[in-house]
Amino acid sequence: MMALVPYEPIPALSKLHDSSVKFHFANHHLHLTQDWSRLGVAAVVWDAAVVLCMYLELGQIELRGKGAIELGAGTGLVGIVAALLGAKVTITDREPAMELLRVNVRDNIPPEQQGAVVVSELTWGEGLERYPAGGYDIILGADIVYLVETFPALLRTLEHLSSDRTVVLLACRIRYDRDVAFLDMLRQSFTVEEVHYEAQRDIHIYKAVKRQSKPEL
Repeated sequence: MMALVPYEPIPALSKLHDSSVKFHFANHHLHLTQDWSRLGVAAVVWDAAVVLCMYLELGQIELRGKGAIELGAGTGLVGIVAALLGAKVTITDREPAMELLRVNVRDNIPPEQQGAVVVSELTWGEGLERYPAGGYDIILGADIVYLVETFPALLRTLEHLSSDRTVVLLACRIRYDRDVAFLDMLRQSFTVEEVHYEAQRDIHIYKAVKRQSKPEL
């Protein structure tokens, strides 16, 4: 595993209430709008997203020309960085986050690359037929493993979107036993390995690949 150079110190909680935050990824200055007061945790940049972007920049996962989808995107930072690194990205979250996502994509993706990004509503486990089964090379998720009641729907969504060639990258802080329980659920259908741990921010990055189904006899 390659070491990641920390981009900046762990942000104080007050930073989550800022109306915007700035980053530098993929040779671009990014300026993302946040909206804690209206959307709460779904509309701020968390450490897991920053660490996942840093990991994508390392080039361990080939993004250029790949089809990617980000789940629970919030501000859209991870999907935006993936697009700037050459992927064709579908950035998803629930309906209340759509306006914020569109603003951030518009403000941070150069005009000539706007066609490589689609912002799309997705509530896990619902309306999955609108998304191609096994149709993505890469699935990205930053800090989406935290509400135990969403785990079955999240797992169904990952299973639907993945083929046995899809790489799933999940960045998360393991806060409770239930977070470990989700990884155990994931291992029932996917091969899971930890590919990075960022100690300063206490963020793990897991890579998951769907197990090949055994042919029927």
